Amino acid sequence: MTSTAPPSAADNDTARTARTTLRQWSAVAVLSLSTFTVVTSEMLPVGVLTPMAEGLGVSSGTAGFSLTATGLVAAVTAPVVPRFLGALDRRTVLAAAMLVLAAGNALTAFAQGFALLIAARVVLGLGMGTVWGLAAAVAPRLVAPRNAALAVSFAVSGVAAASVAGVPLGTVIGDAFGWRAAFGALSAAAVVLAAGLVAVPPRLPRPASAPAAGADAGGRSPLPPAVATGLIVVTALVTAHFAAYTYVRPVLEEHGGLAPSGVAFLLLVYGLFGLAGNFAAGALAARRPRATVLVLAGGIGAAIVLLVLLGSVGVFAGAAIALWGLAYGGVSVAGQIWMTRAAPHRVEQVTGLYVGVFTAAIALGAFAGGTAVEAAGIMPLLWGAAALAFASLAVGLFGPGPAPLREGSEEAGEPAGGRRRDGERREVPASAE
Repeated sequence: MTSTAPPSAADNDTARTARTTLRQWSAVAVLSLSTFTVVTSEMLPVGVLTPMAEGLGVSSGTAGFSLTATGLVAAVTAPVVPRFLGALDRRTVLAAAMLVLAAGNALTAFAQGFALLIAARVVLGLGMGTVWGLAAAVAPRLVAPRNAALAVSFAVSGVAAASVAGVPLGTVIGDAFGWRAAFGALSAAAVVLAAGLVAVPPRLPRPASAPAAGADAGGRSPLPPAVATGLIVVTALVTAHFAAYTYVRPVLEEHGGLAPSGVAFLLLVYGLFGLAGNFAAGALAARRPRATVLVLAGGIGAAIVLLVLLGSVGVFAGAAIALWGLAYGGVSVAGQIWMTRAAPHRVEQVTGLYVGVFTAAIALGAFAGGTAVEAAGIMPLLWGAAALAFASLAVGLFGPGPAPLREGSEEAGEPAGGRRRDGERREVPASAE
């Protein structure tokens, strides 16, 4: 049971001076590699969409629906799993989820038709929703309190790093050895990481938490309005992004006239800027989450408009992709910080809900993109995605948001003095021994 007694000066001094050990950072690294593998597994069809569709005998729009299946399953899995974990060791749950992910990738590699592909992507979605849903909640428990925000950025950086190395590397492997080989490699990587999740992190039992102000007799309390605003913004923004980005390869090939090698290069540019955006947005959102998310929304909308208007010119296509990567690379971590700042007393629950909405938006975006491409073509799809990105900016601008970090606070979402807004004592991270 978590104590609500005021922390002593010694407690606060320990929290401020505690250092994260190499073993603890290694655990964060394994977690980050896991989110990297999860998101690469989900997004790889973007990089191999054309050969994948040809291999399965379906259109590119139909093949793009495979992302919808993964996103829908992950959307249900992420918010539900934390409710049933009880006292289970979170590292064991994460390892088991990585094995499920490995099975989904293996089935994808052996799929001979669209039906089996969808079944494989359903299995993959179960593993993805569990890993991604727990990663941001687990990361702060692996390090000293003063490094909690950085640990979340590193854990979520796997999402951006998947674009930097995962999707482009998968595209290269797919072009050289076939798209099935790329999914086979991901399956093997997931098995290795499952072993790492068991061996490297410390035991991670259910985290203690204190009832929030306004909680009922069962310890439940309504989520703040800022959570709802953030979820609406993220839903619109991620839907807009994936509706357009799922078909970025055909856009660059048909509109920009690029060869496969040129597409792979621009995907690498996208990923590099995305990784930079992840850490930049993490640092900015730690103090001003609403402003950071709004800037990112405007950046995504502007990048899509630039690609539509000037994407046929190589330098402008590259600029649009770089801006797109920089802006979208920060969405996951900035949105995560928005959520945990708005409800610091419900981290596992709000993280699972956030990831569920995020992955549902991925599915919705992929479905809407496929529908628009089949019905109207790529250019109308891009215009619609840009309009939705700007709509998300408007919602975030006028709806309630989390408060900026108060002066003297030590980390995102936590006031100085080691005491959370709802009165919960700061939890000392699990030992790395």
